[in-house]
Amino acid sequence: MAVHRRRHHYTKNRFRYLIPVISAISGAILIVYGFISLLAPSPEHFHHLVRRTSVDDNGSNVDFPLFKVPISGGMVNNRNLWSTRMSKFYYGCSNASIKFPKVETITYPNRYLMIATSGGLNQQRTGITDAVVAARILNATLVVPKLDQKSFWKDSSNFKEIFDVDWFISHLSKDVKIIKELPRKGGKVWIPYNMRVPRKCNERCYQIRVLPVLLKKHAVQLSKFDYRLSNRLETDLQKLRCRVNYHALRFTDHINKMGQNLVNRMRKMGKHYIALHLRFEPDMLAFSGCYYGGGEKERKDLGKIRKRWKTLHSNNPDKERRQGRCPLTPEEVGLMLRALGYNKDVHIYVASGEVYGGDDTLAPLRALFPNIHSKDTIATKDELQLFSEFSSRMAALDFIVCDESDVFVTNNNGNMAKILAGRRRYFGHKPTIRPNAKKLYRLFLNRENMTWEEFSSRVRNHQRGFMGKPKEVRPGRGEFHENPAACICEDTEAKSKFERVHRKFGKNDIDLDEVITDQDVENEPELSDLDEDDDLIGPQFLHSNNDTTVEDDPLISELPELEELLSD
Repeated sequence: MAVHRRRHHYTKNRFRYLIPVISAISGAILIVYGFISLLAPSPEHFHHLVRRTSVDDNGSNVDFPLFKVPISGGMVNNRNLWSTRMSKFYYGCSNASIKFPKVETITYPNRYLMIATSGGLNQQRTGITDAVVAARILNATLVVPKLDQKSFWKDSSNFKEIFDVDWFISHLSKDVKIIKELPRKGGKVWIPYNMRVPRKCNERCYQIRVLPVLLKKHAVQLSKFDYRLSNRLETDLQKLRCRVNYHALRFTDHINKMGQNLVNRMRKMGKHYIALHLRFEPDMLAFSGCYYGGGEKERKDLGKIRKRWKTLHSNNPDKERRQGRCPLTPEEVGLMLRALGYNKDVHIYVASGEVYGGDDTLAPLRALFPNIHSKDTIATKDELQLFSEFSSRMAALDFIVCDESDVFVTNNNGNMAKILAGRRRYFGHKPTIRPNAKKLYRLFLNRENMTWEEFSSRVRNHQRGFMGKPKEVRPGRGEFHENPAACICEDTEAKSKFERVHRKFGKNDIDLDEVITDQDVENEPELSDLDEDDDLIGPQFLHSNNDTTVEDDPLISELPELEELLSD
């Protein structure tokens, strides 16, 4: 019994000392927890970091998603959204060198070059630009180009109804002799010899393939003239391209006046505006072979359209997306812009054709950017009456508004996107956003599993090199009309002074993507640059004159309508 009492007394004393120790530890934990709670931000601050559950009016649990677009714009420096500090040190330079012979000394009599353009307005613009250079290579007189009036776009406009023809001739008078019509031959209409040249034909290619025909026939018309000139030419010829594209090709006064009216109306709505070139027409989507989430109805609609082209192979939609070949949806464009830091209050001008799905497709974009406009909403029907029946004139209005915009955005890599990208580089590197579709695809696919902060950070990272800043694209990379590197000069002295001042005052805040960045090669469009002499001057091009007719050209597309459809 005595032993039992001693054990009980020992146990009792042990618990007596243990209880205060436990209390002290618990108190300390509570104090630490309270201190952390005071320092920590409110739970509302982390509404993007966790999935929160609440109860609706019916008593059911509601799961709040991780991904939530904020109401305000973002965390990006506002100045960086509309311009770049380094762009002021680069400028367009296209004057001929002293080594470029005068037109009078190189133009031979009885050599007349005509061209027939192809596709939409911007594809035709590339053809006109290259035609001037081709005439110079051949020492020929150029006849004012014929515009395509029979293609998918069904526009009966001629050159002088779109462009100022007198300005075009006079501005280039020191470079190439240009006349409005082919002269008569023996008092009769002179019918030129019709032929085609391969894509990306260089100087030797023209001299070997076209010049012998021109010497024999004296008047030659190059049909379907689009991208028929090499991206790689000597510098003076490249600069001639720029003089044509950026200075000689000027819209008529009537088109310019209406275009500037639209620009002024956009300017009155806010300090800045964005122009979005949106290619999301049913035909475009059908050809892409991509899937955009519209279910069985979309598959049926687009599948029916694809049947028009019998030789069009079926594509794997997921593979096309992974490789960045699918145009971004309107919603994806909106998410990209918000992630880059553009506020929902900004005004956006949308240049587009018929959007597949209509207002339903545009609704997500409107939710992200309520201030959406187009030429049809900021101009009256009466104002557009003289334009609306002509696709090229309507495209010219869109071109002007997009060119004058503070920021130009595209969801595609068509001709208008390329032409404007090059033009905006030439005239001061105005921000031009091309989606890095290959990288953005994975982000859009998995966005519901990440926070908005993480998503926007990744978008900004992926878009480095795709924002239209100086030296994003290496010289010689891509189409010349998109990257006219030979016509971009750098003010090295002013740039060096600027950088010295920044270093002197310890200002090392120049964004890396504002200074000499090299576009991610993996994500550049795959280009077929058959510009080397060996590729173009092989035995297959050394034909007799009769072998250069349209019918025998092996490079003619079997699907001309597709090229025309996708051209702009």
